[in-house]
Amino acid sequence: MTIGILALQWAFAEHADIVRQLGAETVLIRLPRELDGVDGLILPGGESTAIGRLMERYGFIQPIYRIVRSGTPIYGTCAGMILLARKLDGDENHGSRDRRLGVMNVIVRRNAFGRQPESFEEYLQVHGIGSEPFRAVFIRAPVIVKAGRGVRVLAELMCRGIVAAEQGNLLVTAFHPELTTDYRIHKYFLDRITSWKERPRNRSRAGGSL
Repeated sequence: MTIGILALQWAFAEHADIVRQLGAETVLIRLPRELDGVDGLILPGGESTAIGRLMERYGFIQPIYRIVRSGTPIYGTCAGMILLARKLDGDENHGSRDRRLGVMNVIVRRNAFGRQPESFEEYLQVHGIGSEPFRAVFIRAPVIVKAGRGVRVLAELMCRGIVAAEQGNLLVTAFHPELTTDYRIHKYFLDRITSWKERPRNRSRAGGSL
């Protein structure tokens, strides 16, 4: 199993380290051609506007969009959630996919908890990874304010919104599991890839509308 990790900005090395510790191979993706042959793709955190501009500049938008439509599992953390969201809350151009992928049936609010000084940690119950709470690290984090058809909520922050969800082959978290020593969410993602590879005729795709 080979996992591609978009390596344009920020915490890609931490994701790669965890994936390797879980027994999978990794490739750091800096050019679109390096997407060929990956079994899954991680879109790490960072500054979503900057990542979107780099994706556009280097021609990533359409190649990643094709991967999503093929059913290949994709995991987006923090900025990755923003890039996958179909719409952005409060953005007059939130229906546009310019510099974003816009493939997950959610509306996301950027910087939902404040700026860098308001970063925090919270223990969450995350469906699918066991009963023990997960220590979630939120850094300038987004939140899902509305989930549409086909989206399964995995975790919510009480009175604040949805912070983990999945839809078909897409998985997103508003927080950064790569900054902890708890590898359960990454394992959950790898298990999804294993299931996808074992059932090639039933590969789920993102879709639907809000």
